[in-house]
Amino acid sequence: MKNKTLAYGRQWINDDDIAEVVRVLKGDWLTQGPTVAAFERALADYAGVKHAVTFVNGTAALHGAMAAAGLGPGDRLLTTPMTFAATSNSALYVGAEPVFADIDPATLCLDPVKAEVKLKELPGRVRAIAPVSFAGYPFAMEPFKKLAAEHGAVLIEDACHALGGDRGGRKIGFDADMTVLSFHPVKHITTAEGGAVLTQSDAYAQALRLFRSHGITRSASDFEEEPEGPWHCEMQSLGYNYRLTDLSCALGLSQMRRLDAFVSRRREIAALYRRLLSDVSGLALPPAHEGHAYHLFPIRVEAAQRGPLFAHLAENDIRLQVHYSPVPHHPYYRKRFGYRWGDFPEAERFYHEAISLPMFPLLEDADVVRVADCVRGFLER
Repeated sequence: MKNKTLAYGRQWINDDDIAEVVRVLKGDWLTQGPTVAAFERALADYAGVKHAVTFVNGTAALHGAMAAAGLGPGDRLLTTPMTFAATSNSALYVGAEPVFADIDPATLCLDPVKAEVKLKELPGRVRAIAPVSFAGYPFAMEPFKKLAAEHGAVLIEDACHALGGDRGGRKIGFDADMTVLSFHPVKHITTAEGGAVLTQSDAYAQALRLFRSHGITRSASDFEEEPEGPWHCEMQSLGYNYRLTDLSCALGLSQMRRLDAFVSRRREIAALYRRLLSDVSGLALPPAHEGHAYHLFPIRVEAAQRGPLFAHLAENDIRLQVHYSPVPHHPYYRKRFGYRWGDFPEAERFYHEAISLPMFPLLEDADVVRVADCVRGFLER
């Protein structure tokens, strides 16, 4: 009998999710309605912050955060090379330049020591720092808070991998000036596509809401001119149509009710992988942390074995992924900024050795055993 095909990630949609979407479909508001506000309130309450501002996807949310932070031409964003391109691309969208510091191999996240070196190389030019909680690992935020304060930078956590994780007894989303989330189908909850920015700041929240809606406000308290009538609205800045629909938010609101269960199951799967693979020679497991959200479970093997292992798993109907090719080494970045292999040795070493095993709540224990047996069999052979 043919094995079922396993991917590295996938969504979990149940009947309650479908019923919530159908309820909104049958209602009066498909977009810009009350379900958006309800989903935003649920996100903010979960993270313990004042505001959650939703966007059409995580990239739009990052774009909004960079704009709200005031980045523009002549400014720099400091981030990690080990992330999806959207983190640094969002700086380019507002006319700023992304710069990179290498990762800490113990966390796979931006190394604060190397970040400090880069900040000293660019005194007064780094307007924002965007560490990434890679794979869901809740890196220590205090060193970055200190660096941001010392250098007058806005601290933006890219937590697109980390919703539901914990840092210092608090849910991720509380510690930075702005925290960005993604609701892509492989993430901890999904709205099909979607994203959000969490913040304690009224000013950032207002800027984010303007940015996602063409820069237009309909709030009388914010008007710069005398209103001509109840229809009055004002475009006060250049924004985009980045609004998330009520349909998407209905799905997200329903998924939020199971978020803790989703994260708990991811942690169980990670623990089982660790038990099954910890004694395999030539294999390194990802860094552990009690607050880890486990969006990904990236193992490391010798660089020469990564491709053959990937192919072997594919032959056994296990379809995996590699996260990520270091952003500065994409052709666009190399051509525009002149980055070369060797500039970020830790990120490059990780990339050449990494492969992400299946990690999503619908995985059964037998699926995890099957993957682990396949990995073990190849490496021991």
